[in-house]
Amino acid sequence: MPSNFKYTAGLNHVGAYQASARPFVKTKIEVPFSSSSGASSGVEVTFPKVTKFVTIQNNSTGSGVANEMRIAFSRTGLGANPNYIRIAPSASFSADFRITKLYLMSDLPVHCTATVVAGLTQIEASHLTDSWDGLTGVSKP
Repeated sequence: MPSNFKYTAGLNHVGAYQASARPFVKTKIEVPFSSSSGASSGVEVTFPKVTKFVTIQNNSTGSGVANEMRIAFSRTGLGANPNYIRIAPSASFSADFRITKLYLMSDLPVHCTATVVAGLTQIEASHLTDSWDGLTGVSKP
């Protein structure tokens, strides 16, 4: 074995997902609205490591679709296709996803704010692809 070899956990390392996650919290994220200048890609949230789980909270108040927020796993997934998830005002979405980035955008021309809570594994973000654009179910090419 070469003397410069360094063992690191990879994407399929089961122990990395079984161990307690390192906490990640980002609050007061200003989420641009879909028709605002430069908002076609929304706001990007980048994680320093691969996530074990992620929770996104729409901090907007009120009711109806005016304050809904889109979540996508690629920039193009936020567009006018069905490759995003909508979160109602004061609601949240949680899932066990291994990701390094996610994208947020307000559904209609109303600004909203978000909170993202995630559990991070010890797996380096570089082990996961940088862009999921064009993958089936993530975004249309």
